[in-house]
Amino acid sequence: MTQPIAFYYGAGELERLSGFDKVVLQADFYRPDELDLLRGRGTQTLGYLSLTEDAGPPAPWHRAEHNPDWGGAFVHTGDPRWVAHVVEQARTAIGKGFRGLFLDTLNIEQTYPEDLPHLLYLIAAIREETQPEYLLANRGFGLLPQLADLVDGVLFESFSARWVDAGRYAPWPDDVLEVHASVAERLLGLDVDLYALDYADNDELCDFARRRAREFGMLCFVSDRVLSRI
Repeated sequence: MTQPIAFYYGAGELERLSGFDKVVLQADFYRPDELDLLRGRGTQTLGYLSLTEDAGPPAPWHRAEHNPDWGGAFVHTGDPRWVAHVVEQARTAIGKGFRGLFLDTLNIEQTYPEDLPHLLYLIAAIREETQPEYLLANRGFGLLPQLADLVDGVLFESFSARWVDAGRYAPWPDDVLEVHASVAERLLGLDVDLYALDYADNDELCDFARRRAREFGMLCFVSDRVLSRI
């Protein structure tokens, strides 16, 4: 019996990945023949795509600020050159054999709220270029409800459990869990698939995350900070 979804940012592991209905992978880490193998086994592959951060070399669309956790440069989301760059990445991933895309770094409502309309336009451009392939958005709550018209699913990353630092994991404090619950209830009213991704390093925390996700209609996957565990 297959499991609903996995997020894996390593390479290989085709046998284990074929035990999932959907898998989110780094687009550059898999060859077309590997994607074909997974598709032949009934696994839908989604390629990772960052929409507001760029880990590449310096580019004219970069802001001066960088993500303190992962090092990528924040971007001017409305820069036409960035839009063209991301749409080309999406086109390349689908052409390689991915059957959908995972749209990451959407939660900019607290940092660059002025870019939200540009981000919505970018998602619409990706949708137009890649339809009818599956689009899964990571958070993006500042784009609701319009986001639900452009994607097939929404992921609530770190819904119940989080990584505190490189070696520690914990549930969110009660006040944060309440805020997350209110957002989850809002998501339940939308016509999209719902998933949760949580971070844990012991059975008790894993069970807590999965149980809480079920309460809010979400299919849950639990991994480590760098998504190296299947």
